[in-house]
Amino acid sequence: MTTPAPSSRPRDPRTPAQVLRSLTPSVYAPSLLEFVGLAALMPVVPLLARDLGFSIPQAAALSMIFGLTSFLGPIPAGRLISRIGARRALVITGVVLVVSNLAAYLMLNPALGGGGDLTHRLLLIGVLLVMAASTQVWQFGRQFYLGTALPPSMRARGMTLFGGVIRLGEVIGPLLGAVVMAVGSMAWVFLLFAVTAAAGTVMIALFLPPGETGPTPSRRRSERQPRSQARGRLDRAVLRRMVAVGLGISPIMMARVNRPVIVPLLGDALGLDPVWISIVFGVSAALEILLVLPAGSLMDRFGRAAVAVPCALLMGAGFLLLAVLGIALQGQGPGLALVALLVPSLLIGLGNGLGSGLVMTLGIDVSPVYDRATYLAWWNTMLGAGRLAAPLIVTGVTLVAPVAIAGAATGAICVAGGIWLTRILPRVTPSGGTRKR
Repeated sequence: MTTPAPSSRPRDPRTPAQVLRSLTPSVYAPSLLEFVGLAALMPVVPLLARDLGFSIPQAAALSMIFGLTSFLGPIPAGRLISRIGARRALVITGVVLVVSNLAAYLMLNPALGGGGDLTHRLLLIGVLLVMAASTQVWQFGRQFYLGTALPPSMRARGMTLFGGVIRLGEVIGPLLGAVVMAVGSMAWVFLLFAVTAAAGTVMIALFLPPGETGPTPSRRRSERQPRSQARGRLDRAVLRRMVAVGLGISPIMMARVNRPVIVPLLGDALGLDPVWISIVFGVSAALEILLVLPAGSLMDRFGRAAVAVPCALLMGAGFLLLAVLGIALQGQGPGLALVALLVPSLLIGLGNGLGSGLVMTLGIDVSPVYDRATYLAWWNTMLGAGRLAAPLIVTGVTLVAPVAIAGAATGAICVAGGIWLTRILPRVTPSGGTRKR
């Protein structure tokens, strides 16, 4: 396996700070706006579902819509972007997000308070499907665009900043959602998402540079030609590289999915008040945001393994410690229960913060420049399978053992992933030392 060849673009004379600032109105600011709206909506979906007459298991199952689209959506999203270009795809799906949120507000708001029927429940499912598909295109489109717009020497910093923007949106969104619901009703969160999506779509339409917005005509023609033996060999080589890296990265994705399930359940088992569990999440999230920019600089200077391996090992150690303390300190009082939840959560947050933008960066690293949208779709689909598999670990373990054991299983998988990445990443990704320009 070999490292993908770097882009043949001329060296960008701008400093890294200038490059990142130039991407703010076209990528980072619209991304923040989108994730603020999405993060405001997601915690409200189960509550909306219950109000409309869904049972508790049915309301919980609605969250799987976004997980399924993360597995099934990347390949269609990649084809759409390859066919019509990143800018047009982002604008179209942004408009769809705005319209679907407005429709949800107008049709569901009158049904809240016990007035929901089957039609309203089906409408909520349909709206969530449309939103999930649209957000897949938005996220995939920005990753594809950044892979083109960022010089290889600062790819990790740009992608890590994108991951940090997502985390910042996930902190701001629920707070704004709480304010909006205090003023109006739960359905007002749809209005908030419509406003943020509209603002983000306008920024993309205005600021995305024309040279980066559409497909290359020659590439589109070549896609219609029969696949050559050389292309077949390239596909197999890329797939082998993706599988090798994905075996180590999937445990990190699984830990990220399981964390908001295991930590609250273990906190409840320890007897902690939900307010304290929320505080633990808030403190951990603040630590993650502080690590966004240092993580990107480390990857660009010392290589991907310098961040990916500590990320996996720290998250794994955090989950293992969570299991040990959760078992050892159960029934020992609220003070020790808080310690049992907070200390491992900080360790997990430290690892997760180091991994900001890691998955997107590696997706670009292992994808050739030619027809990158197609290869990124492969990468995102593979990791989507990991996201879907993650809850099965928790479900399977908790059927026969306490939730702390599910934490131990997640931690063990993460540690194994970190050991694997130590061997694989230096062979298939940039080795660092590219920061000097």
